[in-house]
Amino acid sequence: MKITALLLMMLALLQGCASSSDDEFMCGSVASYITPPSADNLYRVVVTHLDGQAVISRPYYKLTAGKHTFTLAELIESPELKVKLAARQTKKLDIVVEREQRYHLAAELKVDKTYTGLNSDYWKPVVWKQTSYECVFTDKMG
Repeated sequence: MKITALLLMMLALLQGCASSSDDEFMCGSVASYITPPSADNLYRVVVTHLDGQAVISRPYYKLTAGKHTFTLAELIESPELKVKLAARQTKKLDIVVEREQRYHLAAELKVDKTYTGLNSDYWKPVVWKQTSYECVFTDKMG
């Protein structure tokens, strides 16, 4: 009887180890390749940094679950935008990536007032859409 209980306990521990190992291969995705609806004052962005490291912008980033920080540059093309070129600065967005989810990034143009000159507060980075996404790393490098 003790041997059976011991075997069951060891089996449970091994399954726990297997699932945590499988978790290492689970991931989520953050994307900027879909053009968001400009009717909602949403515009495309370009990723310049991921978790503090400079990156070459890609359509999407396959990431481990957890918090990731994106630095984004907006691509707003709107006649309502009256700020100077120097005001068009990057902004950061923290995203808590969940397994098998895809987060779509955008720049939201604020239309609560007219922004002019060097006022860089005219936009904010947002996740405009979240969808299910089957995502598995094929190896530990992603």
